[in-house]
Amino acid sequence: MEDPQKRFALSLLAYAAQKDVVPERLCQSANIDLQELKTQSGESLTQKQLSNLWRNAVQLTSDPLLGLHFGESLQLAALGIVGQLVQSCATVGEALTQAAAATHLITDLFRMEVTHTAQSFTIRFVPNEPVDPEFAPLLRQLLDLFIVFVLHEADGLVLKKISPKTVRFPFDVPDPAEYERILRCKPIANSGEYALEFENRYWHEPILTANYELQNLLLKQVGALDRDFENAKALPDRIRHFLLANAYLGIPSLEQLATHFNTSPRSLQRRLQDEGMTYQQLADSVRKSLAMNYLSSGKYPVKEISFILGYNELSAFSRAFKRWTGRTPVRYRQSAT
Repeated sequence: MEDPQKRFALSLLAYAAQKDVVPERLCQSANIDLQELKTQSGESLTQKQLSNLWRNAVQLTSDPLLGLHFGESLQLAALGIVGQLVQSCATVGEALTQAAAATHLITDLFRMEVTHTAQSFTIRFVPNEPVDPEFAPLLRQLLDLFIVFVLHEADGLVLKKISPKTVRFPFDVPDPAEYERILRCKPIANSGEYALEFENRYWHEPILTANYELQNLLLKQVGALDRDFENAKALPDRIRHFLLANAYLGIPSLEQLATHFNTSPRSLQRRLQDEGMTYQQLADSVRKSLAMNYLSSGKYPVKEISFILGYNELSAFSRAFKRWTGRTPVRYRQSAT
């Protein structure tokens, strides 16, 4: 069965090749086997491999706005079965709803949310927090790409040029004129979110390639991909996802976690050791990601962050954070804000 992430990575390689970048060189720099990528065999790509692929593509193409420009040229076919599902939908609104439900098959760095009112509809691209700082540049490139891609592919689905009401970014836009050219409206910087807003009249716009029978078949295939996606996750990834999704409850003990995964603490620890780690290492990794995210946001006092992460003493949190990053929490916050 196809791997949407690998298909997407191949599209990036093809785009880079148009810019005179040798695909083999890009793959080698990211520790990716090009042959496995072409045949969609072997293990799924890791976030680190994808991050290295993008970082080196930006460097070798000398294009800091690579995501923006790649999105301008990307075709729905690059998304494989997800793209086919979008094309089979009856209306723009239905296509966006299906695309939002399948975004996780392409990337686990963010999710796509669609809200609809009587006046307009908004597509938000929401990072799956906390974002490890190592992958922040990858996230920004991907979000630029998907904002442009959604806009330009909507044109192809309805055979007319669509202009958004607003396009919002949570950062200073580095080249406002280029963003405005591609997005057809002035970008709103420092808005706190990645979002596209359209007039409501486009929601019910019919899609010319709609095919109800094909859509039913594709939905079954996407459902099978979903199951494979979940089953293929390594145990550390599943635990990490659970810890991050329930971070507001604090980091559970090994015994509490084992109960959730319907196993004994001893069996869970043994399975993690087979993967080359302990629960303590995994929990510390999650605490580190959460701590860096909370500190960077500037919304929480350091003492409160310490309590949220399960430390009884602020000094214990400070020692742990310095061990992880080489800096105290206060120093890290000062450098991040």
